[in-house]
Amino acid sequence: MNYFNVFPRWPIEPVRALGCKIYDKAGTEYLDFYGGHAVISIGHSHPRYLAKMTEQLQMIGFYSNSVQIPLQDEYAEKLGKASGYPDYSLFMVNSGAEANENALKLASFYNGRKKMVAFQNAFHGRTASAVRVTDIAKYWTSHVMNLETVFLPWNDIDAVRETLRNEDVSSVIIEGIQGIGGIIVPDPLFLQQLSRVCSETHTVLIVDEIQSGYGRSGKFFAHQYAGIRPDIITIAKGMGNGFPVSGMLIAPKFQAVHGQLGTTFGGNHLACAAAIAVLEVMEEENLVENAARTGAYLMDELKKLPQIKEVRGKGLMIGLAFEAPVKPLRDRLLFEQHVFTGVTGTHVFRLLPPLCLTNDLAGEFLHRFKKILNS
Repeated sequence: MNYFNVFPRWPIEPVRALGCKIYDKAGTEYLDFYGGHAVISIGHSHPRYLAKMTEQLQMIGFYSNSVQIPLQDEYAEKLGKASGYPDYSLFMVNSGAEANENALKLASFYNGRKKMVAFQNAFHGRTASAVRVTDIAKYWTSHVMNLETVFLPWNDIDAVRETLRNEDVSSVIIEGIQGIGGIIVPDPLFLQQLSRVCSETHTVLIVDEIQSGYGRSGKFFAHQYAGIRPDIITIAKGMGNGFPVSGMLIAPKFQAVHGQLGTTFGGNHLACAAAIAVLEVMEEENLVENAARTGAYLMDELKKLPQIKEVRGKGLMIGLAFEAPVKPLRDRLLFEQHVFTGVTGTHVFRLLPPLCLTNDLAGEFLHRFKKILNS
C-alpha cells in the first residue's frame, strides 16, 4: 500500500528537533520559521512538555468521554484564566476544521438558521461546512454546495449590515488574522462594528483563532486587539505543540444539550496533558509577551529591506509580500540557507516560528534571508 499522494513534499526527512531547530537524517540543521503550519508554539521537544506527556502515557493515554476525565476540567480552568475567558465553556475536538465544523453547527442549533457568512480569501478547513466557508472554490465538491454561504469583502461593514438585515443568517465566521489569505489583519474598528451588528441581528459571531490564536499575535487571541468578545472562538494549531487537539470557547448564552455535539477522541487524557503542558510553559516563559516583543523586532528589521513590498502581521504571524513570485526565493532559503518558511498564494512569505524565538535567532534568520535577497 502507498500513501495517497496529495501532498507535495520536499526531499527532507527530519528525525530530531529542539527549540527552533530541526535536524534531518543527514545531520543538517535547519532554522524553523514555519513551525509546521504554526503548530509548534513552545518549541520542539520542550522538556516540560515531554515529561508531562510521558507521565500521562504511563498512567492512561485514552478513554472515551463516557467516563470522568478531570484533566478536561483542569485544562478548561487554566485556559479560561490564560485567555481572559473564564466564564466561557470549552468543547474539545481534534483538528481546526473539526472545531469550525462544530462551531457552525452549534450556531445553527442556537438560532435555527442555516445561512453562513464568511469573507473573501477566507480559509477555515476542508470538512463539509468548514470548506464551504473557505473562499477557495477548487476545494468545494458538489455535496457541500447546498450549504448557503455568502462571501463578503474584507473590512466592509456596510456589506455585512445589508446581508444580516433580514436576520436569516446563522453565523458570521472570520479569522483573527487571515493566514492562507496572506497574513491580512482586520481593522479593529471593523471587528467592533461586526460584533455589534451580529449582536443586534442575533447572529452568532465565530472568530477562527486556529492559526492566529494561542499567543501567536502577541496577545492570547488576535481579536483582543479590537477588544471584542465573540460568541464562539475556535482554537487548534499551537494548542498542543504538535499533538492533535482543538476546541471551541463557547459564550455563556449557549445551553449545553446532551447529544448535540460529540467526539470520540476529543479531550482525551493525552490531548489534555499536551494542552496543559503548553499553557504552563507559555505562562512560565512569558511566551505571549515574547511573541509580541520578538515579532516587533523582526518586523521592524524586515521593513528596512527594500526588496520587500510590504511587511504585515502581528507578533510572530508575519507576511512578507513581494512583487514577484516567492517560490524560487523560498526554495533557495530552504536548500541553501537551511531555513523553513511558508508561502501563501504566489507572492507572500509566511513566517510562523515557535513563540520561544529569541532576538538572536531572529537575527540569524535576517542574516540568512539577506544572503538570498542580495545574491
